Amino acid sequence: MAEIPIRNKLRAVLGGAFRRRLDRQRQMFLWQAKSLCRETQHRVLQGLLELNADSQFSRDFGLRPGLCLQDFQSRLDISDYDRVAPYVDRMKVGDHRALLGRRNRLLMYAVTSGTTSDSKLIPITDRFVADYRRGWQHWGVAAHMQRPQLRHLNMAQITSSHRRFHTPDGTPCGNISGLVAEMQRPIVRRLYSIPAHVAHLNDADAKRYAVSWFALADPWVGMFITANPGTLLHLCQFFNDNADRLIRDISDGTIRCQGLSKSEQATLKRLLKRRPARARELHRILNEHGALKPTECWKALHTLGVWSGGSARAYLTQLRHVYGDVPIRDHGLHASEGRMTSPVDDGTPAGILDIQSHFFEFVPVEYGEIASPDVLEAHELQYGRDYFILLTTSSGLYRYNIRDVVRCVGYYGTTPLLEFRHKGAHISSIAGEKIAESQVVDAVERACRHQEVLLQQFTLTPEWGTPPRYTLFVQPRSLNGSPPASLLQDLSREVDRLLRQANCEYEEKRGTRRLGSVETCVVPDHHWDAFMAQRISRAGGSVEQYKHPCLLPDPHFERLFLTMSRPVSRAIGEEV
Repeated sequence: MAEIPIRNKLRAVLGGAFRRRLDRQRQMFLWQAKSLCRETQHRVLQGLLELNADSQFSRDFGLRPGLCLQDFQSRLDISDYDRVAPYVDRMKVGDHRALLGRRNRLLMYAVTSGTTSDSKLIPITDRFVADYRRGWQHWGVAAHMQRPQLRHLNMAQITSSHRRFHTPDGTPCGNISGLVAEMQRPIVRRLYSIPAHVAHLNDADAKRYAVSWFALADPWVGMFITANPGTLLHLCQFFNDNADRLIRDISDGTIRCQGLSKSEQATLKRLLKRRPARARELHRILNEHGALKPTECWKALHTLGVWSGGSARAYLTQLRHVYGDVPIRDHGLHASEGRMTSPVDDGTPAGILDIQSHFFEFVPVEYGEIASPDVLEAHELQYGRDYFILLTTSSGLYRYNIRDVVRCVGYYGTTPLLEFRHKGAHISSIAGEKIAESQVVDAVERACRHQEVLLQQFTLTPEWGTPPRYTLFVQPRSLNGSPPASLLQDLSREVDRLLRQANCEYEEKRGTRRLGSVETCVVPDHHWDAFMAQRISRAGGSVEQYKHPCLLPDPHFERLFLTMSRPVSRAIGEEV
């Protein structure tokens, strides 16, 4: 491997003081986690109550600094987005004090899907961003301490725009990763192979092409960072499908692809340089191996930063096949609503609860449907038990049920180690889309009316692939065999269209091709009978009590049937 560039070595020396400061902050976090979980959490709660004490929401619910935990809980039930939605509506037209305190400046809204066609807008404030960045800095410091060679290498991080659209008062809405990328210090920004401007490209293929260009043009990528491991698999497929064109553009210092506006072309042009030597090296790799193999393109690659828990685990075997034995370091559990855990090591999704940022409560999963369940504090969790996690955050969310199920897999001193298991029973997410069962039921019922199809029952489940997709398993209500393939294809297409209409995250993931189109699969009657009998037996109920799941987050649904013969008819909706 060639000698590390002088500029990278110099950058590592200049960044030493900055890394030492971040390491001291992480050591403080670890000390509090080890010894002061309960005390730190109660202090965080008081700080959050004080931060937003002068908001209309706090006045409406009697929230003020000094409330004991029991009084705080008695004033507010466990909630979802519906409780804060009216206050966010007022914020969108300029009344930021509806939910936020005067010292809590609004920067943007993170967009995430809701259970209706309306997307959820999560306020992102100065304080929230500071907490979010601190959590990522802890992640980066730990990764660099474990692999010191990373300090001389670059990072290829795939982010999304925080300016997808604006509220009536002009506040940007999008993904927090784009905002954080733009806020990075110059010395940190130089660590990244992919410029922050790429996140704002509107056309999905043009953005993917630009990401591929900047990543392939840099031989000193030591780490890839993106949430979904499927994104890295899709990226590898994309740059191999466009290998000759990319190599030519890297040599010439150009990006010749469709979908770029004139202003986007002008911005990218300022960032491009001719790299003929790198192009020759990529051409050699392509000729010798028949593909741009990641292990050959980036000899210095040391870490893949992706989710590895929950349903993302299904990608890991294929990821290792494509990217070799590069260590995988989990992101930790985070969402638009907040960052929740800080990983402890490579190769595990387990992380220390981020007790410095938010106040957390937990509901045992077996009590999740009870109106007033027993609620536990972080230090009260039991090893091996599964819980719903509740957040109280600086963004004005209080006792917010994010519908994530976590498992306590141990303790770091006084603070639990948590591993993400899955979304709640009525939600599925494989690429961040968070589809709700109510959205599935509405989409299938409307599609069936439109296509004049009668179904006995149906279940939508995720199916892994590159890209992944959802499969609609159906039991037609017909005495004349299965519907024709053309009708199934029409049904697939219509369900997909309606899901895109109902769920903004699904629409975005489909538009960027991180999700494929819906596929419909006919399952014989006896399979459905066996499936129902299996679920009734497992639950210990009766036929009368049986509730058929219209959405299951299990990516191996066919294995749930007792008879494993192949379904008789399958149809895929057209890609759009």
